[in-house]
Amino acid sequence: VQLQAFGGGLVQTGGSLRLSCAASGGTFTIYDMGWFRQAPGKDREFVAAINWSGGSTVYTDSVKGRVTISRDNAKKTVALQMNSLKPEDTAVYYCAADNTKYSTRVGVSSYEYDYWGQGTLVTVSQ
Repeated sequence: VQLQAFGGGLVQTGGSLRLSCAASGGTFTIYDMGWFRQAPGKDREFVAAINWSGGSTVYTDSVKGRVTISRDNAKKTVALQMNSLKPEDTAVYYCAADNTKYSTRVGVSSYEYDYWGQGTLVTVSQ
């Protein structure tokens, strides 16, 4: 599975960005998908994830109410709509796929994901 994330950029505090991740190869419809981020000098952290059907989502506490993850299985894409952005959201954002077939629990740890995109940089200015 190849994943390509895009949509990052520079935005002011309070602004919005929509990140997208396109998948090719593999069987996208059976994979849980996640977004992680890594800020300069910090470890990679979980942001949000969605199960294979789109019926279950999970978010880290710091983004709840501001971020929405969604997927379009027909287009093999997963999106991360981010609103009310804060400077602390500045990071490289990565999409990832968990190739556990029809997983019953959405993973929140990076080790649970098998495929990773190249990352897209989000910078939120003061």
